[in-house]
Amino acid sequence: MDYYVIAEREIVLGFSLAGVKGQAVSSRRDALEAFMVQTGQTSGLRSSVETDRPKVLILTEDVSDMISSEVMDWQMKGKAPLIVEIPGLGGHIKGRKTLTDSIREAVGINV
Repeated sequence: MDYYVIAEREIVLGFSLAGVKGQAVSSRRDALEAFMVQTGQTSGLRSSVETDRPKVLILTEDVSDMISSEVMDWQMKGKAPLIVEIPGLGGHIKGRKTLTDSIREAVGINV
């Protein structure tokens, strides 16, 4: 399975040690550009080849907040890549549901 991470520099570096490619971003503009390329929403040659795109796109919560409307629109389409949000350098953002919370809510069982 192909992964790609869009996050802060330190997180991208950490993922690269595990062989996961990524792009470091620090602004909404950079985050949006990387997101559009990886989801194939640009007219460039790279985005036109669907096999080059990752199957799972990893975003930190901070990056996801920067481009929240675009992420939500993409998730509602139900297309690949799957978007997974992880905590950023500052940890989990208070008030956001974790993956475990979402599973508990969907299944209705607290393990």
